[in-house]
Amino acid sequence: MTGMELFHQGGFIMYPLLIFSILVWTIGLHKILFLRTFAKEAERVSAEVQRALQAGRMDEVKWSYKNSPSIIARPHEVLTEDTLTPEQLNDRMSRRLSETHAGLRQNLWILGTIASSAPFIGLFGTVLGIMESFKAIGSSGKSGFSVVAAGISESLIATAAGIIVAVVAVLFYNFLQTRVNAIGQEFRLRLEDAAELLAISRRQGK
Repeated sequence: MTGMELFHQGGFIMYPLLIFSILVWTIGLHKILFLRTFAKEAERVSAEVQRALQAGRMDEVKWSYKNSPSIIARPHEVLTEDTLTPEQLNDRMSRRLSETHAGLRQNLWILGTIASSAPFIGLFGTVLGIMESFKAIGSSGKSGFSVVAAGISESLIATAAGIIVAVVAVLFYNFLQTRVNAIGQEFRLRLEDAAELLAISRRQGK
């Protein structure tokens, strides 16, 4: 039996599961590429900013993040605001880092929602398949495997499809959640290191 035959045999409930599956793979793979790009760009910007701060060249700090994505540039913009006190600098930096973390987690809720709802959609397909089996028994007035085979087959395929979609969504969600936390923490530490260098530079009057 081919994949398309299995799909059609699973009933109409396979269509929302197919949409869920497409969403899971699209969001999961896109997020992996996005996080990889973010990590490389953030590392480059942080290294350039720290070199500029160590050399006391504040004019070069702006150029370091000028062409970077907003999610990276906005937290670094705080470093160039000369009128801020150390307390104001820390507060504003915390807000910008919260925005960055929210940007890194964007769309992860979709994976979590699919992971929790896909099994129930598959279960709904199971209920429909069992109902179809009882309907076949009532229509024919007979019982036996040949009468209920179609309904049972539909219910089992829908259940299996729902579980598979949910498992893939959970794997993507857990992996991406771990990556977001690790990358976000590393980004925070580098920005805090840059803030310390800025404070030292100001104390030395560079």
